[in-house]
Amino acid sequence: MESTKSSIPAKLNPPLNMVHLDRKIPIYRVHMLVYFLAILALIYHRITSIFASSTLLEAVLLQSILVSDLILAFMWVCAQGFKWRPVHRQEFPARLPERTTWPALDVFVCTADPNKEPPMGVVSTALSLLAFDYPTEKLSVYISDDGGADVTLFAFMEGAKFARHWLPFCRENGIKDRSPEVFFASGRCCGGGDEDKLKMMYDAMKEKVESALDKGNVSAEIVSSEEYQHIFQKWKDFSRNNHPTVVQVLLESSIDTDTSGHVMPNLIYVSREKHPKSPHNFKAGALNVLVRVSSVLTNAPIILTVDCDMYSSDPTSPHRALCYFLDPTISARLAFVQFPQLFQGINKNDIYGGELKRIFLINGHGLDGICGPTYVGTNTFHARRALFSSSLKGVNDQEQIGLKMVLEKAIETAGCDYEFGTKWGNTIGFRYGSLVEDYNTGYRLHCEGWKSVFCDPPEPAFLGEAPKSLNDVLNQCKRWAVGLSEVGFSRYCPLIFCVRKVSLGPGLAYSSYAFWGIWCIPIATYAVLPQLALINNRPLFPKPSNPWFYLYAYLFLAAYIVDMADFVSYKSTFRRWWSDQRVWLIRGLTAFPFAIMEFLFNQLNISTQGFNLTSKVMDDEQNKRFDQGFFDFGVDSPFFVILGTVAILSLCAFTVGMIRINGMVMEVFLAGFGVVNCWPVYEAMCLRVDSGSMPERVAARAFVMAGIILVIGCVVFNV
Repeated sequence: MESTKSSIPAKLNPPLNMVHLDRKIPIYRVHMLVYFLAILALIYHRITSIFASSTLLEAVLLQSILVSDLILAFMWVCAQGFKWRPVHRQEFPARLPERTTWPALDVFVCTADPNKEPPMGVVSTALSLLAFDYPTEKLSVYISDDGGADVTLFAFMEGAKFARHWLPFCRENGIKDRSPEVFFASGRCCGGGDEDKLKMMYDAMKEKVESALDKGNVSAEIVSSEEYQHIFQKWKDFSRNNHPTVVQVLLESSIDTDTSGHVMPNLIYVSREKHPKSPHNFKAGALNVLVRVSSVLTNAPIILTVDCDMYSSDPTSPHRALCYFLDPTISARLAFVQFPQLFQGINKNDIYGGELKRIFLINGHGLDGICGPTYVGTNTFHARRALFSSSLKGVNDQEQIGLKMVLEKAIETAGCDYEFGTKWGNTIGFRYGSLVEDYNTGYRLHCEGWKSVFCDPPEPAFLGEAPKSLNDVLNQCKRWAVGLSEVGFSRYCPLIFCVRKVSLGPGLAYSSYAFWGIWCIPIATYAVLPQLALINNRPLFPKPSNPWFYLYAYLFLAAYIVDMADFVSYKSTFRRWWSDQRVWLIRGLTAFPFAIMEFLFNQLNISTQGFNLTSKVMDDEQNKRFDQGFFDFGVDSPFFVILGTVAILSLCAFTVGMIRINGMVMEVFLAGFGVVNCWPVYEAMCLRVDSGSMPERVAARAFVMAGIILVIGCVVFNV
């Protein structure tokens, strides 16, 4: 009788989603126990070796290795937070209630520099979002132009016109990739009729926008509307960091219709006020302005944040998010639904580790089982009430967002002084205090008791562009590491604050990110000390005749084998895993130490380069090299000097070790491991003649630095 009663509600109200534990959990936990015991044994051996050392130099060298091993152990323990209870979810969009009961949806797209983020690419992203399979009268797309560029506004004015034709075309033909840039470049269109007309319209629009971008301004002759010509008069006194607020409604659902007579979604352009003496708080500040402006204009209970280069590849993705927001069993404390950040156009072996599969996919499932995934800045559906319990609610109940009084109120909320004396950025909205506002915001929401879920559908919901230049990859990573350090070394340190507010598992997982930068210590140590020891015939590790040798071999091999198996199990390949590991080591030698230095300088109020965007613009030669799988070293970067130095040291040490053959197997292996991972560096320094090869002056500096280190090493090791 009890089973009958319990089955009746399930039949009447079938679940909108289900969650399953990862089948590998028992394997993960057994490995954790065995590996942890091995780490303890390693530390014991290191300590006893230090006390047994015969010289001061040997003791100092072993102490340096011990410090590195302790950091590696700490980071390994933190990473186990992701493997304790990973889960996988499944949604059932077909079980959603009638569309008339669906909540309104506000979509935020941020851009900041038309020269690094081409306006037509941003417009195509916005058009793919405007074309969501969602009630159009409930859909609003907001563009934050933090660069205050007239060409960006002009591009969206043209995009609004094109949308009247594009949206019905997508709807009537069942188009899935609704970014026109992607659709027309794919070659999947058959040609003829409406497709040809739309392609001509898109090309004409693109030519006008790119012409204005090349000229550096929007001239009066290319703006057809007198009203819009008046708007562009404001740009006469504009500068990037000193200008008034602009809020422009480009499409209004209560007025505008497409060519088939359907209601259009709202499209609103926002450029917040900026003043040199007012803090802008980077992307978090721009997002908070959108939260307030949208509260005045549309006030949708759900907000979607999307990067300007991350287009919608599935117009039904909001349906999957609603499977959680409309689930009464979890919706009360649900802050956001995170979709994976996936990329198109990555070359076969993903030479730069651009997938970031562990960060954006594997760890998402891991955190989902203990508190929910972290916010990664894009492809995220937020509950507005988790960010902001709006006090502006009801200002515009009729949705006539173009009314003068409504726009004036919206403009007021985007002013430089609006946040003074408030809790914006602290306990309200997207959080300040870090360059990685996404990590910081998601982390703080979890500490406040909110939950999140990871929605990983079988087909990608959003696709974007990964950096295709090694220098861009490393600069992006450096920026992330600086921002993560700003959280890790603050009063919100996850190892203390999160453990106290939530639990140990999330605290460890968040610490794994927060202390990214300190990876540089063990990676740099193992990239230099064993090589110098090998050259100077000073063993740092036990020889194969010593039983302790096999403990070291187990720790290295087990870590790599388990990581490889885990990586490949998420629909990847061995070659991509190897690329991911190689780039991780490269980051540890370049981006991470520079990030630590920049963070320390910031703490001392010493000016540094600060926030910088990753360029989305690539020339044809760079694209060709990337597609062929060649690393691009063709810029004068200090990152490449370091890589060249380490490559030379590894090659020298490996050569000496192979000639000498004196039983220092571990040191020879580490030098050889460095040689294998540095092969693209050797190619760039000696074997290539294209523009992606390493500049001669960079290679020369690397040789000089390697020579200096070798001389110092020989002196120190032979004192």
